[in-house]
Amino acid sequence: MEKVLEVKDLVVRYETDDGIVHAINGLSFSIDKERTLGLVGETGAGKTTAALSILNLVPDPPGVIAGGSIILDGKDVLSMGEKELERMRGNDVAMIFQDPMTALNPVIPVGQQIAESLEIHEGLSREEAMEKAKQMLEQVGISASRAYDYPHQLSGGMKQRVVIAIALACQPSLLIADEPTTALDVTIQAQVLSLMKGLIDNSHMSMLLITHDLGVVAEVCDDVAVMYAGRIVEIGSADDIFNHTLHPYTEGLFDSLPNLKARGEDLIPIKGLMPDPMHLPQGCSFHPRCPYATEACKTREPELKKAEGSHYVACIRYNESSFCLRRDKDAR
Repeated sequence: MEKVLEVKDLVVRYETDDGIVHAINGLSFSIDKERTLGLVGETGAGKTTAALSILNLVPDPPGVIAGGSIILDGKDVLSMGEKELERMRGNDVAMIFQDPMTALNPVIPVGQQIAESLEIHEGLSREEAMEKAKQMLEQVGISASRAYDYPHQLSGGMKQRVVIAIALACQPSLLIADEPTTALDVTIQAQVLSLMKGLIDNSHMSMLLITHDLGVVAEVCDDVAVMYAGRIVEIGSADDIFNHTLHPYTEGLFDSLPNLKARGEDLIPIKGLMPDPMHLPQGCSFHPRCPYATEACKTREPELKKAEGSHYVACIRYNESSFCLRRDKDAR
């Protein structure tokens, strides 16, 4: 299958006065055409830094992309010049940022903010761009008459829809959605997810969905990558990850969620906290929190190895015949 994005051995660090923050540590994943990949993990796993790296927007200083490659539609993003990056951003790949309050310019009408990318990337006149911007607003469920409103005149859900309209205006081949529903209530969240899924299906684009909400992943994603301390620890189809869980960290994420089939049972939270990226532990980064860790886990860094089909896992103990996770995930 044709790949829209391929990230290989990516290393990103932030060089600060207090020390070096090891944000991304050999990250590798790919997204096939017309597929949606969910990138999940706790806060601090490096998900947003990964997204910014794809657009080559890691703030420099202090951020440094120290190694690896990012291939988008066959082109190496990290070797692009500034002009080529400007053409790529918004046209080939677009991003929905976490907070629409900060993503939108408060002193420019929302229609004009959508039209701006159309003028730049499609060469439309101001009038043509505004007309298409109104059409985009209609597509995301906002009346075209609101094109002249300022962001403060819109509700939180409407602002998020405007951000989606901006991202989709030029029909990019890849959409990066960074926690697109975090600031929304449950009802609006469901509407926005349904809207995004419909628009993506109709335009045949691919999506990288960054979230910590496994319910959102189950609703939207074809494939899932689980990230911990700047690395992928498990990746596969949604069915692989949800029903055939292999990594103890993925198991911990699921065990931390309420289960309607096991009402009254206590949740099993993951002990401890995400490691300090300035002082990552030796060996497997998850071993201080892992209930299955052995001495080998404290010294050897696990490689991402194929389990079956498209299912990969980075766990030293996975290949041990005596090793099995605590719960049968087929019952989930």
